[in-house]
Amino acid sequence: MKKIVITLFLVGICVSGFAQEKSESSYKKNELKINMSNLVVFKWMDIAYERIINEEASLGVSVLISLDPTIDGLDEYRTFSVTPYYRHFFSDKHAQGFFVEAFGMLHSGKDYSYLYADFPPYDSVAIENNYTDLAVGISAGAKFVTKRGFVAEFYFGIGRDLLNNSDIEVVGRGGISIGYRFQ
Repeated sequence: MKKIVITLFLVGICVSGFAQEKSESSYKKNELKINMSNLVVFKWMDIAYERIINEEASLGVSVLISLDPTIDGLDEYRTFSVTPYYRHFFSDKHAQGFFVEAFGMLHSGKDYSYLYADFPPYDSVAIENNYTDLAVGISAGAKFVTKRGFVAEFYFGIGRDLLNNSDIEVVGRGGISIGYRFQ
C-alpha cells in the first residue's frame, strides 16, 4: 500500500509539472520589425524595436527615414521621425491579438511656402522651410505571432501636431510590419 501511495504521489507531481503554464520569464520579450508597406508605398525605411512588458502590454520605438525625399503623395513632407509607443493587448494570448496604442512622434521634414507676385508676369517663388514638430496620437491594430517567433502586424493611427512649426496639423501612423520575436 505504501508503494502505491508513493507511486501515485510521484505521478501526480510529474503530471502537475507538465500541466503548468509557461512562466513569465520563459516568453520571448524582444521584437525587431520592418514596416513593409511604408517601404513599398512611400520609400520610407521604418524599423521598430518592441519590448514586451507583460502578457497585456509592450513598449516600443520606431525610426522612420525617407529614402526618396522627392516623393509626392500622402505625408510627402516628412523625412524623419522617431516614434515611441505603448501598446495594450486585448487577447488571451501573450502580447498578441487586437491592441490599442498611444504614441508620441518627433518628426522633421520640409515644408514649402509660396510667394506670389502682384504684377505681371505673376510668377511665384517656392520657399523651402525645414521644420521639426511633436505629435501625440492613438492607433489600433492586430499582431500575430507564430510559435517560432515570426511576427506580422497591421495598424493604423492618427495624431495631432502640438508645436505648429509647419502647415501639417495631423500625422498618420500605420502599415503592415513583419519581424521576429526573440529572447
